[in-house]
Amino acid sequence: MASRVLFIAALHHPQQLLHDIAAAPDAANPPLFPRSMGQHCWERVFREAGYTLAVFWRNLPGFGSRNIANLRRDKFSNRWTPRKIVSALNQRIPPALQPDIRRRNWLLLQEAARFQPDIIWLSGDNREITPETLARLKDEQGCKLIYVSGVSPIVFSNHNERSAARLYDLVLVNDYYHGVQWQELGARRMACLPYVAVDPALHVPQPVTDVPREYLCDIGFVGTLLPQHLYSERVAALEGLRDFDLGIWSIHELPKSLRAHYCGRALGGSMLQVLSSVKISINVHGDFMRYGGNMRLFESAALGAFQIVDDRPGVREWFTVGEHLDVFRDVGELRDKVAHYLAHDDERRQMAAAARKHVLKTHTYAHRLERVEELLGNI
Repeated sequence: MASRVLFIAALHHPQQLLHDIAAAPDAANPPLFPRSMGQHCWERVFREAGYTLAVFWRNLPGFGSRNIANLRRDKFSNRWTPRKIVSALNQRIPPALQPDIRRRNWLLLQEAARFQPDIIWLSGDNREITPETLARLKDEQGCKLIYVSGVSPIVFSNHNERSAARLYDLVLVNDYYHGVQWQELGARRMACLPYVAVDPALHVPQPVTDVPREYLCDIGFVGTLLPQHLYSERVAALEGLRDFDLGIWSIHELPKSLRAHYCGRALGGSMLQVLSSVKISINVHGDFMRYGGNMRLFESAALGAFQIVDDRPGVREWFTVGEHLDVFRDVGELRDKVAHYLAHDDERRQMAAAARKHVLKTHTYAHRLERVEELLGNI
């Protein structure tokens, strides 16, 4: 089986990665990804299986310093800023015509020539690496190209990544419908694993003693709520719970209607603590995920959190409703179920324990890697 994997990704939360590198027990073998990014768990399971790994940060500049400490933290808001305007204008220029992007592609080719990967693991929302570069990588290195995306290509993808779809040997998606869309764009094969899962060493329920008061709220939500037109169902569900003890954690801004319930950011350890502490974790998929399968679905279960989830086909495929979690179809039903489970602690705790046992048995990253290896072996 292939043993060298080159990740091509955009670095989010650079300060978290610097913190994780400083805290790493083995300074000679620091983490490639911050704990707050899902790729961190893939990195861990690949390493445990004996793979050799490297990462190329495509959002670092092509010219000048490529020090990750210089990256600015992104925070989404509805307001226009000079940075947003410049970014929007740049996106109208084809990547091949931008000197800095051309330089990044050249640097990637140099890195691949040095590392000689068997597998290229390309994360979604790729605006920088051109189809021409990806084709050259496959030709020169004889490697397989995996494209990993958690969002709909209809809603989110750009011309650059759609044009490269025919080069993708395998597309890994959370939502089955997204995979079908990528195949329609030319991808050779897709798999709805989903590619997110749980890491038994990371997703461990946290003690709820000596934690901030807001962590002990009845209902908690961790995730993105803006832009509102892409998360309207999330916003509506949470707006329907404002008269409950509701806490919301997000790295981005919140709609005005929910700002009174904002409790801060939840990345890495704080995310683990929030989901371990709240009585009920509300999980509503984005409007663009009609099949379901977001990260929080599996993370919350592994952390022993009881979930009420919007009803999606994937939720019923991967979990047993009424045994591992519960679902809702409209805000009225959500309110009724929140009230019911707040009044029935034993029932809530029993289902949360069953969900944790279930995901540790069937939905770890080790399980996902076995499936990826099987899929690659059949290509």
